[in-house]
Amino acid sequence: MEEIYLWIAENMSYGVITLGMAIESSFIPFPSEIIIIPAAYVAINQGTMSLPLIVLFGTLGALIGALINYGLAYWLGRPIIHRFADTRLSHMLLIDRPGVEKAEAYFAEHGAVGTFVGRLIPAIRQLISIPAGLARMSMPKFILYTSLGAGAWNTVLAALGAFFGHVMPEEELIAQVQRYSDYIKYAIAAIVLVGLLYYIYLVVKANRETALRK
Repeated sequence: MEEIYLWIAENMSYGVITLGMAIESSFIPFPSEIIIIPAAYVAINQGTMSLPLIVLFGTLGALIGALINYGLAYWLGRPIIHRFADTRLSHMLLIDRPGVEKAEAYFAEHGAVGTFVGRLIPAIRQLISIPAGLARMSMPKFILYTSLGAGAWNTVLAALGAFFGHVMPEEELIAQVQRYSDYIKYAIAAIVLVGLLYYIYLVVKANRETALRK
């Protein structure tokens, strides 16, 4: 993984970000934190990249990868997807039937909004596009909720990379991202979900105050 990180860091560009996030968001296991965090680190320390554009191209890549999963599930259907999930190849890609079924159950329970929230949950992120495709979810809705979820995730990752850019040297960044990869994922999910809940609270509060004034 360190070799991959070093290659990404040395060849960092918006194209690499888009490609890396497309891979991360499809059925190939690839951690998003080794793409967006280093990119934001480069933006802060070298000034050759823009944080908003990092988030934009990262989100575009995530959408491309999600559309691949959505399209495969849409056209192949549940029986073929489930059979594939039982193969050795799918297990090498960290995809198995229990994981697919868990994502399906999550989507069935939360509906279209589950596509947004599912993008923020590490164990569901890469798989949530599959049940959306199997259910033949409306393409505009899928694109909207996927983009919002991926954008929120990438924004927090970029903010974290910018923070690291101010407090640690690059060689330490590599070690810290590798060491705390799982913790970073769950921390980001928690931050975004808390922010979402707070936003919902503000909307509900504003609606109540409007209703009372009437």
